[in-house]
Amino acid sequence: MSKKVIRVSASLHPQKSGPLLNEEIKVILRGADDLIMEGGRSLLAKILKGSKDKTILEKGFNSNPGYGYYKGLSIYEITSKIDWLIINRYLEIEYSYRLPMLVYGLKGWEIEKDTYTDELLAEFDKLIKSGIDSFNLLYLKDRARDMVILFLDKIQARGDSKYIPILEAWRKIDYKKVRTRINSVIRAISKY
Repeated sequence: MSKKVIRVSASLHPQKSGPLLNEEIKVILRGADDLIMEGGRSLLAKILKGSKDKTILEKGFNSNPGYGYYKGLSIYEITSKIDWLIINRYLEIEYSYRLPMLVYGLKGWEIEKDTYTDELLAEFDKLIKSGIDSFNLLYLKDRARDMVILFLDKIQARGDSKYIPILEAWRKIDYKKVRTRINSVIRAISKY
């Protein structure tokens, strides 16, 4: 007979001061990216606080884009902001065995996708500007397909052929469906 799993309950206490600013929503969602199905509200609050906790430093969460954003607030205040995002379906809680873990809600994923693809575009611009002609783009492989497609759509919308060398490098390492989309973007922007 198997033992009954007793889940750790997540008692939410959302902030009472009203809705969060768009910037706050983006920062909290961006901070949560490293924790999706890996950590919960407490760990995210520590990241946003800028904690020097051993776990934060060992896992490299101090390089998270949201690290230290709320350094002037208490953990309780930060957690209440995270809880507001959960109540409003930007983030959700799913259980991994007995522990509550954060995952993106549909609204949150749409915002995170847009934010992250903007960061990737800035990174591509920086790589191109640096004059480097060999690109290590393995970090793009196995990313969420809808995010990759949005990113490629944004590159195509810019219509700038400067992205062709980096797209060609990316095309060599990714899966067939992504390579197909990369090829269509290269064709489209080479016309400009």
